[in-house]
Amino acid sequence: MTDAVSQPTTRFGLAAKLFAILLVLGAVAVLITGVLGYIRARDALEHTIFNQLTSARETKANQVETYFRSIRAEMRLLAASKMVVDAMRGFAGAVDELDAKTVPPEVQQKVIGWYDTQYMPMVRRLLGQDTAADEFLPIGSAPYFLQDWYIVENPHPKERRKLVTEAGDGGTYSKLHALYHPLMRTAASTLSFADFMMVDHRTGRIIYSVEKEADFGTSLRAGPYRRSNVAAAAARCGQAPDPSATCLEDFADYLPANGAPQAFMAAPVIDQGVVIGVLVAQLSIDEIDNIVTGGRRWRHEGFGATGEAYLVGSDFLIRSSPRMFFENRETYFEELKGGQTPEHDIEDIHRYGTPVLQQRVDTKASRAALGGVEGTGEVLGYRGIPTLASWGPVRVSGVKWALIAKIDSSEAFAPVKRLERDLMIVGGLALVVVIVTGAWLSRSLLGPLRELTAGVRRFAAGDHDAHVTVRTRDEIGQLCLAFNSMVDEINEKNVVIAGKNRENEELLLNVLPAPIANRLRGGEKGIADGFAEVTVAFADLVGFTAMSSEMPPAEVVTLLNGLFSRFDEAAHQLGIEKIKTVGDAYMAVCGLPLSVPDHAARMVRMAIRMVHITREHAMEHKVSMKLRVGINSGPVVAGVIGKSKYIYDLWGDTVNLASRMESGGVPDMIQVTRPVYEKLKDQFVFEPRGEIEVKGKGSVEAWLLKM
Repeated sequence: MTDAVSQPTTRFGLAAKLFAILLVLGAVAVLITGVLGYIRARDALEHTIFNQLTSARETKANQVETYFRSIRAEMRLLAASKMVVDAMRGFAGAVDELDAKTVPPEVQQKVIGWYDTQYMPMVRRLLGQDTAADEFLPIGSAPYFLQDWYIVENPHPKERRKLVTEAGDGGTYSKLHALYHPLMRTAASTLSFADFMMVDHRTGRIIYSVEKEADFGTSLRAGPYRRSNVAAAAARCGQAPDPSATCLEDFADYLPANGAPQAFMAAPVIDQGVVIGVLVAQLSIDEIDNIVTGGRRWRHEGFGATGEAYLVGSDFLIRSSPRMFFENRETYFEELKGGQTPEHDIEDIHRYGTPVLQQRVDTKASRAALGGVEGTGEVLGYRGIPTLASWGPVRVSGVKWALIAKIDSSEAFAPVKRLERDLMIVGGLALVVVIVTGAWLSRSLLGPLRELTAGVRRFAAGDHDAHVTVRTRDEIGQLCLAFNSMVDEINEKNVVIAGKNRENEELLLNVLPAPIANRLRGGEKGIADGFAEVTVAFADLVGFTAMSSEMPPAEVVTLLNGLFSRFDEAAHQLGIEKIKTVGDAYMAVCGLPLSVPDHAARMVRMAIRMVHITREHAMEHKVSMKLRVGINSGPVVAGVIGKSKYIYDLWGDTVNLASRMESGGVPDMIQVTRPVYEKLKDQFVFEPRGEIEVKGKGSVEAWLLKM
């Protein structure tokens, strides 16, 4: 006995130990391989990404530096060209000539009107509503003439003022402008300059401009733009007659350009060793953006979905637009609102159409790069998202800029995430193989017995479909077969028993109401209940006995069965309980065994349906048949009588009077008592019949329902 008990325990313990050893060995191998592979892959990918970012940053920095070297060389060549020297002298003399003239009042009023209606509203939006227009009006005669000809009377909108070549006044300046303007306009377009200006070194006045902004003709020494970066560039480059000199001024807000950020490059115009003027180029933000963004082809340049490069100035304000500004402007502004950018800066970005000089980027990368330090690392970007970045300074004389190339860490490490997922899948599969192998070994040893035991327990717990799989042909397999055969035999007997029970249930429900049948099945004896308020109806077919005597028995049964079946359907729909049929009489009650408040109304509707059903049935079978219905409401006693053949019946005066209402009624009509009439007189139309003689009751009031 002891050996028989201990043997399965020993075999189960051996299988469990083998399973555990395989599982542990497999898990350790998978874990070590996965962790080492993940770490090495992440390090290799991070190194590769930093190399790519550094390469991209250095390429962008070289492109920016090359761009500024190119425009410096172009500016020196243009400033030294005979065309520019002659134009500078010619425009300076023509402006002196205009200064000697008196400005006609109508010209002065037109220029002042242009300032009041066109220029000052923009200035006041930026500087305040109390800004006086006098601070911006031209000083001297020449600016009035020049701004009247080329700005006020210019037939083109602001963006196309440069299309006017000759003012048409026939003066010296207009002739010079017609000669040199097409050349200067072409040079500005070729070099992608936003504007080209000539500044008279003697007066500091802008004596020529391609774009003809509000600064045209004004002085950069005494005028409203004396503190602007264009004034600083012109002043620096006019100090010495150095033909190799160029002066770059970093981006700053510039009122004549609607307050948008502008940068300027200047070069001295020298004639016979003397500085006679300064040539100034207004640099294009779009051109710098195109260089840094690679023409907005980030994916083509290997930046993926979130990578980019951008410039940052010494004030930690960007000098090139970020990627999201171009690709998803709505999301860009939402992130700015949720970040540290002030609302007025966001409004300026909307107004100027560029975030240059408006968006602040103060990060570990920008601080290090502006400090002259190159480096790489994972830092928190300006959007508050972890990024992999490479940073370093941009060596452009005259400005202190840094260039940062970055990509979101989530995208950079996406391959590592995929590798992590793949390693987890492979590890999971390896563990599954180990588990399956161990389970197979365990199952081959103890599986059949465990399954048989489990099957017996399930069967004992009530699962009569419990079967066990026959895996072997030995004694255990034979035992499993015997168990399955026993279960099938018991199930077959249970199916037969269940079928008999359903038949008995249906028969019982055909005889008794469901609640009464439930009580009877529960073992209750002598079921009898009193109900204080129900409605009883009797219906009888008038003349059916005489008519049926002339019909074959089968037809009589078919006719009567079809009619009463339709009565039964109507009763079921209205919640009325059929009590019995006696010959061609039909008895029903509403309000028991479950009480309902509208039992009288339901029964009247039932009676109406019965009359209509009888008429339809008579027409369908081409016989003469009318129904007489009597209804009464009141208390009854209901109960089950019989032992071998149950019947649920009603007793009491309410039942008797309902029967008398039917027998003393009118064919094809419904006759009711006073209790029914009182309950339903507001719902149905009744016709008083007066008092009728009722057997055992004497005279009783009755009403006929009008249908």
